[in-house]
Amino acid sequence: MNNPYIYTISEITSKIKLILEGNLHNIRVMGEISNLVIPASGHVYLTLKDNYSQIKMVIFRSKANLLRFNLQDGLMIIAHGEISVYEKRGEYQLIADHIEPAGYGELYLAFEQLKEQLRIEGLFSEAHKKPLPMVPNRIGIITSPTGAAVQDILNIITRRFSNIEILIYPVMVQGETAPSDIANAISQMNRLPDTLLPDVLIVGRGGGSIEDLWAFNDERVARAIFDSDIPIISAVGHECDFTIADFVADLRAPTPSAAAELVVKNKRELVERIEVLSIRLRHAIQKDLDLIAHRLKRLKESSALLRADYTVLQYQQRVDEITLALSLSVSNLTKLTLARLETITGKLNTLNPSAILSRGYSITFKLPEETVINNANQVKKEDRIRIHLHKGEVIAEIRDIGEECTQINQV
Repeated sequence: MNNPYIYTISEITSKIKLILEGNLHNIRVMGEISNLVIPASGHVYLTLKDNYSQIKMVIFRSKANLLRFNLQDGLMIIAHGEISVYEKRGEYQLIADHIEPAGYGELYLAFEQLKEQLRIEGLFSEAHKKPLPMVPNRIGIITSPTGAAVQDILNIITRRFSNIEILIYPVMVQGETAPSDIANAISQMNRLPDTLLPDVLIVGRGGGSIEDLWAFNDERVARAIFDSDIPIISAVGHECDFTIADFVADLRAPTPSAAAELVVKNKRELVERIEVLSIRLRHAIQKDLDLIAHRLKRLKESSALLRADYTVLQYQQRVDEITLALSLSVSNLTKLTLARLETITGKLNTLNPSAILSRGYSITFKLPEETVINNANQVKKEDRIRIHLHKGEVIAEIRDIGEECTQINQV
């Protein structure tokens, strides 16, 4: 053997590491993601493969946090980085510092992924869209205070309806802080007291590149719009520009100027509309009044109404007749009752025992039974009797009983 030196595994791995890392740095590799794993550390581990081979790939957390789209199995990407060797396992791997989707721009893919996610959650549903006020008293504008968009909005609103109150919440509309600025502004506007609470919000900015408009594709802004109790008009960029904010908002305006035209009607048009409606209302009322007057005239001229007084008098006459008949019946009934009462009273007086006793008769009762005695056989000697007279009573004892008379000794 020409080389008698015996290498350790570690030495071999180190040599391979030097060769690979010295020759394969600053490279770009295209492949399909598989076996994607993102542990709690935040580092990303995956396998990048093509039809014939595969390579391990790592994206450390500091770089992974900069990604604007979500990685997923099956996604074709182009990764930039360098080849390194993981000495512990003797495996070579690609350490990536930048990733972009193959066939799609990075921002476009991020836009489509977030759009699909929010659509599934229902943030774009028409059921959640709030109606705009017909004539708002107060309008809130969330945009850059120095851009042309705010001036266009103010000019149009002032020209169309000069006495509407406007509140401007200045924010950054591009850059790293823009999404949080815009989301916070929407939240703060919703928490204003009733005396300052806007009836509608315009959120937007003027035109620019997709990078310039990217703050309005941020999930924080989308959720702030969805959570707003105040109706929101999204006014971002030019007519051809669409952002996530447009899909979530209650109304999408193609430009900031169009938003100003949508949020307030032209005052002159409103006045003209009111005048037209007022004329229609007067005509409708007059038509109803004419119809009522015609009906009243027909009723006044009808025979039934003309004879109404006569009909009432007839009913009054009938009431009088019934009243008189009732009075006569009561009088006759009273007289008849008095005549019958006198006859009955006479009969009662005739049959009254007191009247008989007053003529010298008496009633005798056997004691102690108190039975009436009407036959001498009912008593015997020494029986006690009570004699009821017209006035008073006599208690007596029987001494003798005869056929014709009975001797009575008074006690």
